[in-house]
Amino acid sequence: MNRFWIRAVTYGLVIVLGLGAALPSLLPPAWLSALPAAYQSHSLTLGLDLQGGSHLLLKVDTDDLTRGKSGREKAEIRDDAVARSLEVVRRRLNETGVVEPLIVRQGDDGIVVQLPGVTDPERIKTLLGRTAKLSFHLLAEPGTPARRLPASEGDRVYPLKPLPLLDGGNLEDARLGFEPRTGQPVVNFQLDDEGARKFAEITTHHVGDPFAVVLDGKVITAPVIRSPITAGRGQISGGFDAREAGDLALLLRAGALPAPLEVVEQRTVGPDLGGDQIRMGVATGLIGAALVLAFMVLAYRRWGLIANTALVINLGLVIGLLASLGATLTLPGIAGLILSVGMAVDANILINERIREEARRGRSGQGALRAGFQRAYATILDSNITTLIAVGLLFQFGAGPVRGFAVTMAVGLVVSLFTSISVTRLLMEWRLRGRTRGTLTLPGPDWLGAERRRRPIRFMAVRGRGIVLSLVLSVASLGALAWPGLNTGIDFQGGVAMEVHTPATIDTLRGGLAASGLEGSLQRFGDDGQYLLRLPAGAYSDARIEAAKAALSAVSPEVSYPRLDVVGPSVSGGFVETSILAVLLAGAGMLVYLRLRFAPHFAWAALITLGLDLSKTLGFLVLTGLEFNLTTVAALLTLIGYSVNDKVVVFDRMRENRALDPERPLEDIIDLSLTQTLRRTLFTSLTTFLAILPMGLAGGPAVTSFALPVLFGIVVGTSSSMFIAAPMAMFLERWFSAEGPAADEPASLQDGSGPARSPSGSQSSYL
Repeated sequence: MNRFWIRAVTYGLVIVLGLGAALPSLLPPAWLSALPAAYQSHSLTLGLDLQGGSHLLLKVDTDDLTRGKSGREKAEIRDDAVARSLEVVRRRLNETGVVEPLIVRQGDDGIVVQLPGVTDPERIKTLLGRTAKLSFHLLAEPGTPARRLPASEGDRVYPLKPLPLLDGGNLEDARLGFEPRTGQPVVNFQLDDEGARKFAEITTHHVGDPFAVVLDGKVITAPVIRSPITAGRGQISGGFDAREAGDLALLLRAGALPAPLEVVEQRTVGPDLGGDQIRMGVATGLIGAALVLAFMVLAYRRWGLIANTALVINLGLVIGLLASLGATLTLPGIAGLILSVGMAVDANILINERIREEARRGRSGQGALRAGFQRAYATILDSNITTLIAVGLLFQFGAGPVRGFAVTMAVGLVVSLFTSISVTRLLMEWRLRGRTRGTLTLPGPDWLGAERRRRPIRFMAVRGRGIVLSLVLSVASLGALAWPGLNTGIDFQGGVAMEVHTPATIDTLRGGLAASGLEGSLQRFGDDGQYLLRLPAGAYSDARIEAAKAALSAVSPEVSYPRLDVVGPSVSGGFVETSILAVLLAGAGMLVYLRLRFAPHFAWAALITLGLDLSKTLGFLVLTGLEFNLTTVAALLTLIGYSVNDKVVVFDRMRENRALDPERPLEDIIDLSLTQTLRRTLFTSLTTFLAILPMGLAGGPAVTSFALPVLFGIVVGTSSSMFIAAPMAMFLERWFSAEGPAADEPASLQDGSGPARSPSGSQSSYL
């Protein structure tokens, strides 16, 4: 009892701290305003897809800097250029007044810029796209070497001396001003001490000579020096309007970029669309969670209430931990949160079913509780680790909101280990406190009564038909990938995807696009009056986007554009490579882990079955025409973890039963194991299905490409665990035993680490 109360107090403190960290993210704004400011800020940050804003991926073009270089020297130059570009971008954005921009490096030469609340980033793109290299040159005399540069306006070309006499590195400040005589906007600049000295020398020795001001390879102005300028101050005029002069002053203050920046990806979400997605995500998430909680009460009555208590605590702790980590909640992140709740039920169901079995054997309540948790612990750990492998790869190779999904799933899985094993056990012990004698009866139908234990369901009787049917469907799915193929989104094709909201008909809009000579596809998207315009990869330019908007506005003045995604060809090609690599590494990671925990035929059976499950899911995507994008890749990696999770539970029971009764025929061992785990398999699949179902039906187009493949994959993964994976393990075990060097000496019953004699003679198998 002393240990019970120590654990109760310890777990209670952890829960109070975790739920306290979650409160700022859950309380209404009116209640939150009464709390201290520091506590208010301890809340989840909403992603751009939920609050509105723009995401830009900039590529630092270091080709000129690294030309002729190779190896480590080249890498150092590139890293230095990216680091300095990062700082310049940060200074420029701070000067614009954008609230809390996120600026981080991505990969070798990328910079991610996220701008909350900025739904028209054109000015930002212009500011970030200018190198802003400033220099001052004298004009070259006729017959001398010259660098010929065009004027920023007009057709004039200036012959300049190649070497600048002064550059922007000596600039200390630059501000918008107005020329007193003409009232024209100008840029007033101030040089540092060294620059002022140089400027004084230049203007003293070159009175009467033109002095050109060059910005990014173009001559802005070339006034004649009338008198020496010794105060270190000057003025740049060039026919600017006030905004242009202000932006130029901003660029000069922030400093020049060491290399040009190119916008290779842009995603913009309007605030109205973001608000709708929040309401949709929260509503469908709450409905899914409510369905899971209701199912647990129906299935386990008062024991279901204990599981539900642990699940609610789990949800609160996940939100609190995400807030403490400074995580950003995205729409896929909400999907990951709900999916993690559905998968967290797996541990509770597994524990309840194990306790039921131990109680059926005549153990006391406390004895059944201890034995049930002991037997369930290893299986829970195995299944969660396999899922974490897939989620870890998703975080490593994913981008943007997909990484948010991975973080949410990972945190949810880790927290579920605490709530399902520690909190649930404590609550169950409290429920059974003082009950040292008498058996324990869990409510619900007993699917494995005495008759069923003697005569399990004959799953293996249909093993041949199940495998043949699975192979036929997988081959057909692979054929569908060749033709008609996946409906790949711009994540993999590149190009422009623009969401269009207007009361006009689709024929009217298509007519407006055709009249403007624009190539692209316009499709219905979501509710009435909502369309998706896609322009091909070669059409990516701001001018083409504006032309498309103008064409649509001409035929429908009430049109709006709540979302715009632009992906360059280099980015889309990278997405293809990283997605394929992530899936392959996930499969390899599963194989390695299962090989360490089980005999080799288990690992290969799981991997082969996993390939069959994935191929059918891809066929489902082809059949339904769902868009295949990065969110779909997240769904596939989730299914890899989920499918292997399910098979680990079955394999673990097969191994356990084989160790208990090594003389029993292998087919009977498999049938018994599948029958014993059937209730857990169906209950887990059903709860996960219920958690995601509302999001699949009413989640909107943004998450449909995630939710529907997951729902289909749950059905496929559950059926393959019963009819494909276990028979495949048996076939491979016999093949390994016949082909391997120890065919006459089967390996250990517990793992694949070594041989051990089986008393069964003809059934010389190791599980």
